[in-house]
Amino acid sequence: MLSPKPVGRDAAARKYDIITALGAYALAGGKHDHRLVLRFITLVTARYNWARNELAVGQREIAQLWSVDERTVKREMAKLRGCGWLVVKRQGARGRVTEYGLDLDAILEMTRPQWPHVGPDFDLRMQGAPEPTRVVPLPVRGTAPTPPVEGGSEWALAQTVLHAEDAGVYGSWLHNLTRHDRAGGRVTLQAPSRFHGAYVQTHLTTRVLAALQAVDSDVSDVVIIA
Repeated sequence: MLSPKPVGRDAAARKYDIITALGAYALAGGKHDHRLVLRFITLVTARYNWARNELAVGQREIAQLWSVDERTVKREMAKLRGCGWLVVKRQGARGRVTEYGLDLDAILEMTRPQWPHVGPDFDLRMQGAPEPTRVVPLPVRGTAPTPPVEGGSEWALAQTVLHAEDAGVYGSWLHNLTRHDRAGGRVTLQAPSRFHGAYVQTHLTTRVLAALQAVDSDVSDVVIIA
């Protein structure tokens, strides 16, 4: 399952995922669920400290945020504690407000039935499973011809390997790459555009390098420029 505490490089995305799960849960329920979860989401986004797992805000301030009276705040906060979403970390006393924390495990468990409603990618992500990735070639008009090998360079020879492996991917992304230069074991290839180069660099570099090494074992690296 998704790491309960949203920290690290993908923390912002995880926060949005938690809010999305809460919204989907509310929409699957009745009008009372809608209102309670909307109030909870508003309170969390406005006042919750994600890094410290701390929600320290007084009932008067919450009442102002929710446009209700303090009696309603007491009732709604009791409901949130009852479902396990809010836990008391330190009870308020002598003018000090009560400090709450969020039980993200409880939130995720309660919202789990609604994850598939958001989408299969969301469901997989919330379960902690890696999202499938695949290279989808752009449509090719006609068939890319078998590349010539007259030049005799390592790239000319590697192109024949790449064409034989997957003519579709070769025709979509690789046949327009040209040999720019070579320095030692590094081969630099020129792409027709920055987008094209970035795509090849991200998705196809390993395949290109393997083809180059198949025809020239001295090649150790490949760089795509535009």
